[in-house]
Amino acid sequence: MQEQINEKTVALSIKTAKLTAEVLQKAIRKMLNARKNKAPKQYKGKQTLKHLMKQNTGVSSMEITDANIKAFEPIAKKYGLDYSLKKVKGEEPPRYLVFFKGRDVDVMTEAFKEFTSKQLNKEKKPSIRKALAAFKEKAKQMNQNREKVKNKDRGREL
Repeated sequence: MQEQINEKTVALSIKTAKLTAEVLQKAIRKMLNARKNKAPKQYKGKQTLKHLMKQNTGVSSMEITDANIKAFEPIAKKYGLDYSLKKVKGEEPPRYLVFFKGRDVDVMTEAFKEFTSKQLNKEKKPSIRKALAAFKEKAKQMNQNREKVKNKDRGREL
């Protein structure tokens, strides 16, 4: 078997009038210090399940059957939840699993309570579009009545 050799290439750009060994040495030191101090990227909010599991905090899940999952995202952001959504394939109606950190169970239940209360309040509110359609119909009838009255008045004048 052949040995696998990992080669890494680093691009370093230096703006200087005269390139000397000292300038190059300082530039490489700065670059290495910057790489040492660089922390790994922390993912927040909605993320992939892979990134969520890399955080080594244990993962819990909750099932959602609501197709309007986008309404949950602002609430999760408000509570600062790190979560991942997965759609269960092959089921009708669609079912979603929400994975979140194990230590966020209490926060997640509060977020779901707020989410469900918002959804219920949305259903209780009267539809503005339905009311607007009813008013349009009423206005149309009123205009037809005006036209009838105008036509009757014109008939009397002649």
